[in-house]
Amino acid sequence: MTPAAVKPRLFTFRRCPYAIRARLALASAGIAYASCEVDLKNKPAQLLEISPKGTVPVLVLACGRVLEQSLDIMHWALRQNDPDGLLPDDADEQSRTDALIAQNDGDFKQALDRYKYLGRYGLSDGNACRAQATAILMEWDVHLKKNAYIINSRPGLADYALLPFVRQFAGTDDAYFIGLDAPALQRWLAALTGSALFAQVMLKA
Repeated sequence: MTPAAVKPRLFTFRRCPYAIRARLALASAGIAYASCEVDLKNKPAQLLEISPKGTVPVLVLACGRVLEQSLDIMHWALRQNDPDGLLPDDADEQSRTDALIAQNDGDFKQALDRYKYLGRYGLSDGNACRAQATAILMEWDVHLKKNAYIINSRPGLADYALLPFVRQFAGTDDAYFIGLDAPALQRWLAALTGSALFAQVMLKA
């Protein structure tokens, strides 16, 4: 078998938001890969040898190159093939995309983790952190009142990068999320999680 015929291998975990967005990009690009579902409480030795940080996703390319960050996997996949035009078209869209993803991976993720995992952070309640995350969601709702998706009228890289984390927030307290005055954000989440692409990447192995 030639190297070109070898599928990339993805170490993943079905519910991990970072792994979800990597799988979304790979599926959008139509890239076939061998999936290795990781038990995060019993990580395989092969994963730790390849990537000592021990987190998912990790993508091992046919050439042996290892991509250890979800955004690197997304960019690599879409640079191979981007039939839906997810990558930004120009410098302005790139700048806006980068800013949204940085906000998601920084302030929003930090507040989300402390809201969702109280015990891990020694917190008695997550109300303050929920409020911090909600403030960011309301900013995104403003974006989504202008366009069907976070930047444009079609899904882009930012939509798929943010989607798994907004989904995780919504699932922490469904009633709270439904009660937010954020109809554009709620519509956006429902549209993306109801898509065939999302269903594809969330199939149980």
